[in-house]
Amino acid sequence: MSSKTFTVMDLVLEPEPLDLAQIVEGTPEISGLVLSEEGPIVRGVWQCTPGVVTDVEQDEMLVVVSGRATVEVEGGETLELSPGVVCLLKRGARTVWTVHETLRKVYQTTLHE
Repeated sequence: MSSKTFTVMDLVLEPEPLDLAQIVEGTPEISGLVLSEEGPIVRGVWQCTPGVVTDVEQDEMLVVVSGRATVEVEGGETLELSPGVVCLLKRGARTVWTVHETLRKVYQTTLHE
């Protein structure tokens, strides 16, 4: 990958499908932009509008750029996300994301088959 810089809040994100079965409450909308893909490593920007959704995580490191959310990890802890927070998620973790204010994060994920 060549060196690049991005202004995270200026990036235009593309709508991403959200399985209706994942929506617990509200009408959240997901959008994102992949900045690079190298083998199993994916780096990008992701955003979710307010609502409650479930997910099954990949190995991921994320940094919250804007917004606020609470992430409940099944059998684990509750994570409070706000700007500047760095979070590590483990592959296979079942989570419930309660997005209080539109959340935008930058991430690096390692995909596993």
